[in-house]
Amino acid sequence: MRLGIDVTLDYTIDGAADVLLLIEAAKMADQRLELQDLRVYSDFPLRAVPGEDAIGQRCWVHCVGPFRAEYRAIVEIMRTPVDLAALRDTPIRRMPPETIPYLLPSRYCESDRLEGFVHQEFPGLTAGALAVALTQWVGDHLTYAWGTSTGTTTAMMTFAERRGVCRDYAHLLVALARAGGIPARCVSAYAPGVDPPDFHAVAELWIGGGWHLIDPTGMASCGDLARVAVGRDATDIAFMTVFGTATLNWQNVAVTKLP
Repeated sequence: MRLGIDVTLDYTIDGAADVLLLIEAAKMADQRLELQDLRVYSDFPLRAVPGEDAIGQRCWVHCVGPFRAEYRAIVEIMRTPVDLAALRDTPIRRMPPETIPYLLPSRYCESDRLEGFVHQEFPGLTAGALAVALTQWVGDHLTYAWGTSTGTTTAMMTFAERRGVCRDYAHLLVALARAGGIPARCVSAYAPGVDPPDFHAVAELWIGGGWHLIDPTGMASCGDLARVAVGRDATDIAFMTVFGTATLNWQNVAVTKLP
């Protein structure tokens, strides 16, 4: 699978502000960057810093007034589907240290408040079998509805409202997985077929000795996703964080399958 990615961000910064961009596809073993070009129109130098878990990179920009960024990439996805249900459990005490933060509650994924529900609703299930059941539950019980949530909506709020967008689906699956003893993190990604076209949020669960991508909205498969960044929740994977205020003028995210 090869993906063509074309992104344009056009904002107006109110006064001056530092901006943290996170829009470049990550170079990883299961996705290869054939072409990548990021252009930010600013009078100030850019500074790149590593992303969470050394996956991808962030870019610091200082802006005054107009802000425009253009990103183009071609990414080859070299990831084969895995039968999640067949993956076995790993005792928590034997999991690698880098998974520990993804077992714990975070600001938007209050997994501690969902433990009772998971144990009652999915008794006896662990690892891959539990991951499949949780993904199915989220897909069956949530309705994808644009404009029904905000940047402060948490997994518990989505659990109660039973509707949201990709960010909310990812938060809820991540929180449920952590509640069931599965390390889980949020992932920002590019994927074709996302409706409406936008930056996409999915989940990644650590099962059977490795991380596995899952799109709880069902809009993309693991072989269609190009990771940008990973983190505890949406705070860590936001495509643009403005340390100040900004006004959106125009934004476009286009992802297409290439021959």
